[in-house]
Amino acid sequence: MSLLDSLSQHTVLLPDELRGLTADFCTQLDEKLNPEHLQIFDNQVFSASVLKVCACSQFISESWLRNPDLIPDLVTSTDLFAPLRRDDYAAALQRSGNTDGEPALAKQLRLFRRREMIRIAWRDLAGWSDLDETLADLTALAEVCIQTALDFLYRQACQRWGTPTLADGTPFNIVVLGMGKLGAWELNYSSDIDLIFAYAEDGTLTEKKEISYGEFFTRICRSLVKMLDEITVDGFVFRTDVRLRPFGDSGPLIMNFDGMEHYYLTQAREWERYAMIKARQVAGDFNTGKQLAALIKPFVYRRYLDYGAFEELRSLKFQIAQELKRRDRADNVKLGPGGIREVEFIGQAFQLIRGGQDVALQQREIQTILAVLEELQLMSIEDVATLRFAYRFLRRVENHIQQYQDKQTHDLPGNPLAQRILAYSLDFEDWSTFKAELDQVRESVQEIFEQVFSLSEQDNKQQSARLIWSSRADNELALEALADYGFTDPLSIQKALVDFKESHAVKRMTSKGAGVLDRLMPQLIEQVPNSENADATLLRILDLFEAVAGRNVYLALLAENPDALNQLIKLAAASPWICEYLSLYPILFDELLDTRSLYDPLQKQALREDLQRALARVDTQDSEQLMIALRQFKHLNVLRVAAADIMGVIPVMIVSDYLTWTAEAILEQVLRCAWQMLVSKHGHPPGTGPNPQNFAIIAFGKFGGIELGYGSDLDLVFLYACADGDAQTNGEKPINSGQFYLRLGQKIRHILDTKMLSGILYEADLRLRPNGDSGLLVTHIDHYEAYLKNEAWTWEHQALVRGRFVAGDESLKHSYEAIRGRILALPRDREELKTQVREMREKMRDNLAPKDPAVFDLKQSQGGIADIEFIVQFGVLAETAQQPSLATYTDNVRLLEGLQQHGFISPADAALLKRAYCAYRDYGHHQVLQGLSATAHGDEFHELRAEVERIWQQFML
Repeated sequence: MSLLDSLSQHTVLLPDELRGLTADFCTQLDEKLNPEHLQIFDNQVFSASVLKVCACSQFISESWLRNPDLIPDLVTSTDLFAPLRRDDYAAALQRSGNTDGEPALAKQLRLFRRREMIRIAWRDLAGWSDLDETLADLTALAEVCIQTALDFLYRQACQRWGTPTLADGTPFNIVVLGMGKLGAWELNYSSDIDLIFAYAEDGTLTEKKEISYGEFFTRICRSLVKMLDEITVDGFVFRTDVRLRPFGDSGPLIMNFDGMEHYYLTQAREWERYAMIKARQVAGDFNTGKQLAALIKPFVYRRYLDYGAFEELRSLKFQIAQELKRRDRADNVKLGPGGIREVEFIGQAFQLIRGGQDVALQQREIQTILAVLEELQLMSIEDVATLRFAYRFLRRVENHIQQYQDKQTHDLPGNPLAQRILAYSLDFEDWSTFKAELDQVRESVQEIFEQVFSLSEQDNKQQSARLIWSSRADNELALEALADYGFTDPLSIQKALVDFKESHAVKRMTSKGAGVLDRLMPQLIEQVPNSENADATLLRILDLFEAVAGRNVYLALLAENPDALNQLIKLAAASPWICEYLSLYPILFDELLDTRSLYDPLQKQALREDLQRALARVDTQDSEQLMIALRQFKHLNVLRVAAADIMGVIPVMIVSDYLTWTAEAILEQVLRCAWQMLVSKHGHPPGTGPNPQNFAIIAFGKFGGIELGYGSDLDLVFLYACADGDAQTNGEKPINSGQFYLRLGQKIRHILDTKMLSGILYEADLRLRPNGDSGLLVTHIDHYEAYLKNEAWTWEHQALVRGRFVAGDESLKHSYEAIRGRILALPRDREELKTQVREMREKMRDNLAPKDPAVFDLKQSQGGIADIEFIVQFGVLAETAQQPSLATYTDNVRLLEGLQQHGFISPADAALLKRAYCAYRDYGHHQVLQGLSATAHGDEFHELRAEVERIWQQFML
């Protein structure tokens, strides 16, 4: 007898549309099952459920067809019928296989997850479990998988590096916080899991190989995310999201407790309070976890009634609604009108507002919170009953949508067959009956939501701002309002606003874009007067908005993010250069959202890693994609430096460091990519491999001296070393090695200075190579030393003082530094050297310094930067033969310190030159940020200039 025949008594219960579907499934399953398998159908409870479950879940039916043993195992083990199976998860997982290595553990977790997900879905679809059991089972499954993986990875790490201990000697592990539905024991069927990692104390392991606790735990976290999230032939365990951590994607993967406490109490944003309501430790070290929970609690629950939380939740809801409209996804049972999120918002609003005073509200599960709201009489019995019913109904609908194909979706199906299956799975007669019930449920939720989050009337100031924006040029009320706001020239501001509205760029905007502008401009008008120089600031921003008017997304970002708009106003008030920079590269608007990263430029190693991640997302063999990615990276990081500089977060010396590090990180990747492009075409020279070898990039001038400014070009020299320049590369289109290195230099220059819509990467100046523009682009290192020793002018030796290896082969770096040391240490006639340096400086001053005494050129005028640099260069060239350590550094400040230590210059004069040098550079940086040239009024720096001139005469005359 066929399987379909044996189940015939149950087919009559199926809707007509599903009988053909189940018949096909039974026919396929018949061919897969053996006689032993068929014994499970003797269980009448199981048999009665088969057709409904397999009709309502492709995931289950296809899994059974792929693995015929799967369902029989669940039946014969009785696991399928066990409502408290979750209590046995840990032991069952331990019994399910060996974990001799990461691949074995990955397979074990994935197979265990699939088996249990099928069991959970079967019980739900069969009607054997209620919502609470399903959510608890799913949450417990996630927890046991996280803990099992973490235990394995922690043991593995301890075996390799040793065991971290607290100050009292107690071994400890990380704390894993589960966020969202995982934290609230409410995980839905195909949910991802949101995790935050933390550890108690910093320290260093030195038993086997020195490693900080931070690096130790970071490696574990990376492996844990990979173990859970990576898709293999066996699927995945749980999609894992770690973006809710402090600073999001730009922050470290794990922080210590001190860092977490500082972040949440001083820098975290309001939405992170909302997210932290559901945070709960789900794995790791539960002893130290109690300490973390205590640290975070004051951030979430304030001691006072916090009605400001309503506005934040309202803003979040608005953004979700806008996103749903854009994607035409109103039938989303989670985020749509009257959906699950609205029920959660209602409960969490009361938690944020009153949770600090009413401890009963400091819980995670929304169903529990609704009961508390009723007990505290914060909501009526009827409203709570409506929300509780709606929540359970909608969560069941959500799970059944996801159980159909084990996909993370919250949208109602559009396919008629899928609609019929969903309705049947929920015990509705047909789709229309189900949809009518669903619509009624959602309407009831939305009605309560609108009551709770009722909009307040806008205050008078906001009405004035709207009046100003909507008025014409002759509107007296608007002029009065502008004066009330504090604008010094209301008439000019009103005219500028009208001109902006009438501009070609604004008139070409779509109706949607115009709507965004109508929301944004009143906010701008209201906030700008809080800044210094409000009139100029508003005019700068209007120019910027006109430049980006064709890109609605950037204006929408500001309209929907008050903090971002506030940051823009601050920066625009301090610097017109910022507005010009953003108008050229509007993609940088996103940076305004995160003030932490905006005012905290990346350190050198972090820059390298960030660029590597950015390039991993593009095809670096495609030169156009590569050049776009590199330019975006540069613009982003220059903006961060400028913002931190403008706000006084970092001093001038650090400004140049950051700009220099950015250029170095970029050059390293430019060289790597250029090399790989050439290797893919020509193969590599003999004795080399897929990565750059026998090639070096040497930086001179400001770049070599770690003193780059905004917009500085790069003075570069390319060196190479190969035993036989005629030896052929090993690719399909071989060329000789000398030609390979020449093309490598050309490719690097092309990537750097090709003009694109996003500008050039850097202006590359290669005139400091041997014989300048008439010399070869790439120089063999042996010829380079011979040239410097026998042919170079004194000014080329001066330039070498600031010559620094910045990218390429480390072995060539040592060779270059040895050459530099030998050339700088050449014996020189002191008086002849002084004459040559002085004459070169005088020639520069005659050609480049302004003739107007009322203008002080920071670099070229007498007593300026160039005088200080030439004094230093003279000292290094004169003294290195006796003091070789002077060849160690390339930046003027440390060179001055070295010259002082060796007695060339007095401590007082060295300190004076350093002070003048830093003051000039600081002033020059800020002139650039104000859109001005690197000059000052002739009366500026009068005393410093006089002292620099005195020292110049002392050494150079």
